[in-house]
Amino acid sequence: MNTITNKEKIDQVLERGVSEVIGTDHLSKRLQSGEVLRIKLGIDPTSPDLHLGRAVPLLKLRDFQELGHQIIFLVGNATGVIGDTSDKESERPMLTHEDVKANMESYIKQAGKIIDIEKTEIVYNADWLDKLGYKEIGHHADAFSLHEFIQRDNIKKRLDAGKRVSLRELLYPLMQGYDSVAVRADVELGGTDQRFNLLAGRVLQEQAGQEPQDIIMGNLILGTDGRKMSSSWGNTIKLTDAARDMGEKIMNMPDDIVPIYFENCTRVPQAEVDTILAQDDQRLQKVALAKAVIELYHSSKVAQAEADFLKEKFIDKNDSALDVLNIHPDQPLIDFIFLAGAAKSKSDARRMIEQGGVTIRDEKGKMKPHIYHVFSSEDHGKTLQVGKKFIVNLNFTLSTD
Repeated sequence: MNTITNKEKIDQVLERGVSEVIGTDHLSKRLQSGEVLRIKLGIDPTSPDLHLGRAVPLLKLRDFQELGHQIIFLVGNATGVIGDTSDKESERPMLTHEDVKANMESYIKQAGKIIDIEKTEIVYNADWLDKLGYKEIGHHADAFSLHEFIQRDNIKKRLDAGKRVSLRELLYPLMQGYDSVAVRADVELGGTDQRFNLLAGRVLQEQAGQEPQDIIMGNLILGTDGRKMSSSWGNTIKLTDAARDMGEKIMNMPDDIVPIYFENCTRVPQAEVDTILAQDDQRLQKVALAKAVIELYHSSKVAQAEADFLKEKFIDKNDSALDVLNIHPDQPLIDFIFLAGAAKSKSDARRMIEQGGVTIRDEKGKMKPHIYHVFSSEDHGKTLQVGKKFIVNLNFTLSTD
């Protein structure tokens, strides 16, 4: 297998969407040497669908695959039962083996939207973790102190707040760390929230007489509503989503996370991204982002068709068509002003409200709404005016289109 040793391309892989590299100089030299490295990424099947947050390290895995290295996609069917609490503010409940089995049913197919499965080493960590006994686990645990574990930010916060931390949670870093021993990983990918677990791999590899892996930690991206991405909150873009759903979720996301998604969730060249983000109209930025994301998980033909649809729906509508735009009783005013085309961005909509350029009126008079105004059924039949030219009657629908 031939590897690409071009320093510029290697630097791009080590920098784009990367928060921290442990072993930067060591890893860079190995990559430039032409050596074929074993690059590991583990994902626990805690839910049935992969989303863009989990696609961030998968894209990085593909970057290494395109450089000619051996990538390892590890499905955590054993660690998934125990549960990683690295990013949790409370104890993650254990899953049953049946839950995990059902969740991972289509993981390989979903991952195949990003990486070349035929050239990927696919492993399941139950194959070795389920065989370990107290003797082996005790040996691995001897490499760590309790103090190291409880000094982790989220664990310390829980202990300080008097919340329960189970002994089971102490096992997870040992399990993820031993995965690196089992597959003889040269590099492990993960999020910044997994720093302790990733370092555990280095410790256990040294204990086993292996060279410790280098580590690449990627950025954690926010969900489409600007909060932490969580399937339970419904603020994810799933790899299995229809193209139109992907596009409309992107059009509704906060303006300030668009650059973050370009960097971490696409591979649009940076020079092109800079040009896109230089546009004044942030709706056009979102259309471009939607096109790039949809192209990754569907096709370029579908992506272009959806980009045209989004541009027509969210940008090209004229005032006479506004009365057919769906308005939901729980929709924030800022979102509506932006999506209706009365503002170039949500921050622009916020500014207009703050400066008194937005009014809602009925037969009783008019009011200047607060920036946090959310439409309710009481607004039905009223008239919204934004600036001098944008005037629309508020007619609500229960449609979810």
